[in-house]
Amino acid sequence: MSNDQRRSPRRRTAQWGPLSATFSPPPESNSSLLPTSAEIGEALPGLVRLAATAWVRTAEWTLVAGLKTGRRALEIVADPASAADTARELISGVAQAGTVFGEVAKAVSNGVSVSQAVVQVSASLSDTVTTHEVSHQHDEEERQRKMEQSLRAQGQALLTRSRDVWNTERGHPAYARILEEMAPDEARILLLLLRGGPQPAVDVRTGGPIGMVSSRLVAPGLNMIGPRAGLRYLDQVPAYLNNLFRLGLIWFSQEQLRDPLEYQVVEAQPDVLAAMHSVRAHKVVRRSIHLTPFGTDFCRACLVSEDEDVATLPEHQAPHDIE
Repeated sequence: MSNDQRRSPRRRTAQWGPLSATFSPPPESNSSLLPTSAEIGEALPGLVRLAATAWVRTAEWTLVAGLKTGRRALEIVADPASAADTARELISGVAQAGTVFGEVAKAVSNGVSVSQAVVQVSASLSDTVTTHEVSHQHDEEERQRKMEQSLRAQGQALLTRSRDVWNTERGHPAYARILEEMAPDEARILLLLLRGGPQPAVDVRTGGPIGMVSSRLVAPGLNMIGPRAGLRYLDQVPAYLNNLFRLGLIWFSQEQLRDPLEYQVVEAQPDVLAAMHSVRAHKVVRRSIHLTPFGTDFCRACLVSEDEDVATLPEHQAPHDIE
């Protein structure tokens, strides 16, 4: 056997009785299979771009999902019946997320690189999101159409009741809701206006020669409604009056009452005197607070007994001069 044959490592055969085995040496390392530094450098911008795109998509999905979740939470508070639809949407979102991860894992197991798998699944997800948005818009339009049909049905039922000559309903349907939006002190204010009549109120403004040209409001709507009605929270009178005005039960007239003595009592109150003394020259503008016709009917239907003679109650002006 020559030296070249002894040194050749390519193929050797060993025999042990009836068995034989052929041994092959490990293949020489092929440096061409590994990426060079130049190839890695060329791939880096694409990888960075892919990572940035994935981060942006994730942030966008998180923001949109958070906004949609907050909006759905508000819708559930306003309409508890929609909680089942929200639960179905959440389950669908979780299932979609699981599908995305499953698609990526499946593509990687088939020999696709992670970067290519992410790109493919991202494109598929974009198409799915677009389809979901179109479907959601269709559902919103369908819900709006059903709501309009429901409103029309309620309107037709209301007109049918108006033609019913045997209908004995007296109270306005809004009275129940108004009672839920009123404070106890506000009910006392309404009784004072119903039984005591319109109440005086004054505005303190700057006066004198300058006030004739440009008068500045110092203190608006000062009155004695709180003490006269026996309210518990006197400092809340302006808020009470604003709420009653919002409900359409009272209105603020620019006309003064016929009896000037009513205003003399108001103008002698400490808060009115303090407003007068806060400026060098002042003037007092007299106004009044009335019940609206709707407020009068509300008080008679909800706040007084049936035995009370409503014919003896004071009259209130209609809000003809309201601004």
